[in-house]
Amino acid sequence: MNSRLLNLAKTSFSILLIPLLLLSCSSSEQAKQTLQPKEEPPAIINFMASEYSSQTRPMLENLVQDFMLKNPDIVINLQVANWDILDIMYTTLISKHQPPDLLNTNVYTHFANDGLLNDIDEIISPELKEKFYPDLLKLDNWKGKQYGIPYVSSVRKLYYNKELFRKAGITAPPKTWSELKNAARKIKDTGVARGFGVDLTDNEIQAYLSYFFLGAGGGWIKDGKWTINSPENVEGLTYLKNLCVEGLTDSDPTVTTRDEKQRVLGDGKLGMMISGNYFTKVVPREFPNLEFDKGPIPIKDGVRPINFGVQDMLVSFKTDHTNKQALSRFLDYLYSSPVYEQIIQQEGFLPVTRLTGERLGSADEDMKSDLAALRTASFYPIQQPEWQVVMDTARKMGDAVLHDHVSPKQALDELQKFAEEEQQRLLGHHQH
Repeated sequence: MNSRLLNLAKTSFSILLIPLLLLSCSSSEQAKQTLQPKEEPPAIINFMASEYSSQTRPMLENLVQDFMLKNPDIVINLQVANWDILDIMYTTLISKHQPPDLLNTNVYTHFANDGLLNDIDEIISPELKEKFYPDLLKLDNWKGKQYGIPYVSSVRKLYYNKELFRKAGITAPPKTWSELKNAARKIKDTGVARGFGVDLTDNEIQAYLSYFFLGAGGGWIKDGKWTINSPENVEGLTYLKNLCVEGLTDSDPTVTTRDEKQRVLGDGKLGMMISGNYFTKVVPREFPNLEFDKGPIPIKDGVRPINFGVQDMLVSFKTDHTNKQALSRFLDYLYSSPVYEQIIQQEGFLPVTRLTGERLGSADEDMKSDLAALRTASFYPIQQPEWQVVMDTARKMGDAVLHDHVSPKQALDELQKFAEEEQQRLLGHHQH
């Protein structure tokens, strides 16, 4: 890699530009005077991608470079940003009327509601659309229009340190809340590690709320109506708060993120935590001697077992230079074999295309069972245009509930009121 690319890789995002090869001209005066047909300017695609791991940037840089070498009439400006700053970056660009042509995100309906997105059906080939799992594709369809396509997916499980479980005398992963509490206490009593990792930071609080809402038999929304302050959800958050108050979680639920807690688990200082299937790729890279296994997300005793899935998608913003043919060619490339397999295997995600799922699943029993779980999973309510601001507001709840003496019921009542008001505001705005 040349020094320019090395410098670029060190910045929070990288921009790759490969100039078009200029047509060579004859040195004779006569040839110079010959009128050349006007050269078409290259199509520009500004692609903003999220950084899932330390592998993301170099991998995407290589893929983009490979695509541009094969397609010299298209220039991809790639920006790779950590999830912590991704929102700020694209929000700033949108406010300046310079949105990315292609964005890798986990929310989209508020953009669609504001009329900012292209209908992806006008961009992608029917052959590409056929590749996706229909249930995931449906999540990116809002009011009858396909505003996005799935990019990567995951299912969440309880991951645990087998060595710590042996030390604590725990023979199987906890499946219920009572078992979870007992296991966390046994791990804490060893004196060498904390029990259960909980992420109530801006980064992942919406995930932990989901695990304990659903684990109590509740959820975010039902039949288009927000159910945030349902008795089940209040019970779920109360249980989670009690775990923290009793010292059965890690010491910093509102400070350290999921990725940081994964390292603490890898280092033998945390017994268990809920994470996605990427855990199996990312953590052993740093802690090759870690003995780990996984179990289901623990649920309230007597509640049906749950699967929780997450899907990130690609959306295309309307810009002053949108080139749908160029976007179509790049997306065909991105989901082609072996390009897409590389993305999935490098990052440890579940594929969103059926053929890739069948191919990789046939060689990997874990992936096969995770893909089956994903088919019946619950997801975030991403088809609600107010979800982004509801999630932003929920991010303030961790400190309020744990440190500011706000009761779980009070916190959820407030969030429910906010969600309902925002839903009505957007509905009124759309009707006018």
